[in-house]
This record gives sequence, structure tokens and C-alpha cells, in this order.
Amino acid sequence: MQLAGGNDGIVVPPIAAGDGRFADNILYFARVLRKAGLKPGPGAVVDAIEAVDALGIGSRVEFHAALGAIFVKRHEDQPVFDEAFEVFWQSRDLVGKMIQLMSPRSPDRSETQKPKAGQSRVSDALMGQNQRPEREERETEVEVDARLTMSPGEVFRRMDFGQMSARELSVARREIERLRLPVDTVKTRRYQPTPRGRRIDPRASMRHSLRTGGDLMLPRVREVRVQAPPLVVLADISGSMSQYSRIFLHFLHVLSERRRRVHVFLFGTRLTNVTRQLRHRDPDEAIARCTEAVADWSGGTRIGETLRVFNRQWGRRVLGQGAVVLLITDGLEREDIDLLETETDRLHRSCRRLIWLNPLLRFEGFEPRARGVRAMLPHVDELRSVHNLQALGDLVAALSAPVSRASDPRRFLLDERAS
Repeated sequence: MQLAGGNDGIVVPPIAAGDGRFADNILYFARVLRKAGLKPGPGAVVDAIEAVDALGIGSRVEFHAALGAIFVKRHEDQPVFDEAFEVFWQSRDLVGKMIQLMSPRSPDRSETQKPKAGQSRVSDALMGQNQRPEREERETEVEVDARLTMSPGEVFRRMDFGQMSARELSVARREIERLRLPVDTVKTRRYQPTPRGRRIDPRASMRHSLRTGGDLMLPRVREVRVQAPPLVVLADISGSMSQYSRIFLHFLHVLSERRRRVHVFLFGTRLTNVTRQLRHRDPDEAIARCTEAVADWSGGTRIGETLRVFNRQWGRRVLGQGAVVLLITDGLEREDIDLLETETDRLHRSCRRLIWLNPLLRFEGFEPRARGVRAMLPHVDELRSVHNLQALGDLVAALSAPVSRASDPRRFLLDERAS
């Protein structure tokens, strides 16, 4: 074995350590992935070099599959790896680029598209240290009236989670930890002693009189016990929700840490209870345990079937005492729509409040065109967006307040009937 100098102490195989720089490029590619949020260790770099050496430099698809099988350990890291692979291992067609530069160009009138998932994180990892600093000298000073503009903090709160870089996601996690939890309470059937009240507690009064042998009996009073209702979360982890699943889990970890009786279920093609995994104090360890417990991460989705399993196996266990249910999904169901409507209605009747959190509301002009969305809308109390920090803050505030008309899902049904 031969130790390559300056390669983070990685032992390079003798076959790959030749006069070329291919092994070094794989090492640099691993560094880019590490800066973009993935966790490739030195052993993974050695395995990648050996895999490429055994496979040979064949097609680009085989090379992509070989590196992806080694560096991608989590389903949510696949979009970031794909974007980094396309940027880092792009072809260097100098002649074609020169012809493209010298050729006349027509003005680009196409609509601007949103960046892909993971594109900002990869660009920060590749060009974060090499960006040109802004010029300190300015030729002219322009005064701008900023009274009607948004501050940088407000812009960040409105930024989509799917378009955040790795650094911005870490800042978003810290902001989520600072959220004030809801203070909603419900009355129970149990009582608790109180120094001031109007309801006399006969049993406590008799028990207290035994201290004086029954010569002196002072009345004891009690009041109805008030406590926070159970919070049940059903989160979709299918492929269409993969770019939001991890930040949602961090938000649910904060809820589970600071509030009692929080039950979290993840579903794609099957239902998985991860309440016990989220009780770990370290958020990264808790999320890692959740990903290990789930077998269908970033796969398909069967919303109706998973709701049926929840209603039959878990409904009576966790939906008592005025429970509030948070259903996090986009509603894109392709199977039995009648089953989805029936089970959503059953879930709505079993809880005190059903709040549907749909990331599709981030698009302006959202319309319930999908059959699954139209089937679920009549059976939920509120429909809210949950794609940025401001939406999460509005959700926490809404849990402490009564149902708002602004989040009433019937407004979409009325608009659809009117059209």
C-alpha cells in the first residue's frame, strides 16, 4: 500500500495510485460531498477508488452508479449527490465551448426555473471559497426607501426548505429550536387540589380531619385538571416529500423534547411508529435512528392504506383526550381514492382537530386538481403550508388559537365549484 501525501491520511491502492490524478479527483469529489452535507469517510474514499479500479472507466452511467452505491447512505442525500456528480464530473469539451462562445445567441425568453433540490448546497461546496468578493468602491450611491421592503431575516423565514444550502439548513434548525411551543389546553375528567375554589372535595376533607381525630373538619376544595392534549403527527416520507422530510423530523424532535404525549408516525408504503426514536436528546442521533427504523424512505406512497392501518391499530391508543392530528403530506394518492376519503373521514371523527400541512401550498395559485387532494379536503379542519420557517411559526401559533377562517379548506372547494 502507498500513502499519498496531502490526501487526509487515506491509503490509496497501488493500482489506482499511478501517474494520473483520477484517485485525487475522487478524493476531491468526496470533500465536495462532505461540504454539501454528506458524510463520506476515508474508508468510503478507498472503497470508491477500488470500485472504479475494478469496474474500469466505462460508461458515465456505470461510473455514477458505482460512486452512488458507496457515497450515498441516506435516501434524502440522493438529489445532492446527483447534482454534485453532474457539476464535478462534467465533460471538458473545449472546442465545443469555444464554438458556443463565438456563436451568436438569441435572447433567452424562457421562464426562470427554480433551482433543483441540493443545487445551492453543491454550489456552496464547490464555489463557496472561490467566490469573488464584492467591490468595496462604488461609483455612485443609490438611496433606496426600504420602508416597504423585507429585511434579510424575513427573507430567510420565507425561503423554501428545499432550496436552502447546508449552512442555511443548519441556521434553520437553530431557528426551529427557538420556536415557542403551543400552550393549548383542554379540560379533563380528573380533579386536582387547589387552595381556592368552589367545589368541595369530601374525600380530601375527611382524610384531613383524621389528623385531629375528627374534632376539626376543614373543607378542602378541588378544580378540574387542565392539560395539553395529545399531539399526533402523521408525516409522509415518500419521494415527493424527500426534500422536506429531514427538516420536518427536526421540528418533530423539538416538539417531542419539550411537550408530553407527542406521537409521531412516518408513512410511505407502510406505517412506522418512530415516537421512541425521537425521544433521544441528540437531534442528529434521533433522526438517524428514525431513518434506520423506516424501510420505505423516499419511495412510493399509499396514503389511504396507511391511514386505514393507523385507524385500526393506533386510533384508540393515541387519539383520546381531545387529540390534535397533524397530517403532513401532499395528498398525491394514485390508488384507491374511495379508501382515502373514507379513512380521512374516520380520522377526522376520531380527533378533536385535524390539520393538514401541505407543501404544495408554496405555489401561488394552488388548485386542488389531484383526485387525492379533492377527496381529503372536505374532511380536514385546516389546510396550511409547511415549507418554510414562517409557515412553521404560523402553525405553532395556530395550535394555541381556535380554527382560523384563513386556513379553512372549504375556500378551495368553493373556488372549484365557482369555476
